[in-house]
Amino acid sequence: MKAKASILFFLYCLLTLFSACDRPNCTNTNPLFDKFSPDSNEYKAELIKQLETLDKSKLRYWLKEYVESNGRELLFFYIQGDGLCAQIVLNVEQWNKLEELRKKKGVSYRNAEFKELKFDIQQDSLNIRFIYRDLDRIID
Repeated sequence: MKAKASILFFLYCLLTLFSACDRPNCTNTNPLFDKFSPDSNEYKAELIKQLETLDKSKLRYWLKEYVESNGRELLFFYIQGDGLCAQIVLNVEQWNKLEELRKKKGVSYRNAEFKELKFDIQQDSLNIRFIYRDLDRIID
């Protein structure tokens, strides 16, 4: 009986550990996020509107992918919290704290949570860009 209890406890702990690493499910309720791609200006403009109304301390970020496009290096993140379920595309100019991720082109960092991710927003009449600034730590 003790052996069964030990095995069940071990399996419970293992399942808890694996579920703690996963990004929570969320459902997008914003039709603009369904209509446009995350790297379009329409999507980014809507994301800015949403970010202005949310408590940013409740937002969480998970890396979706690293992409090289037109000589730029981009990081696509899932962004969730305070009712938001979307993606954000960060342009990376300074790789502070992300050197290893850059070397590996995001491989092995997918779905890792990025704590206290900070970015700036640059807008002009033609483009909207989210620029990576810093982060506290990566939970892989």
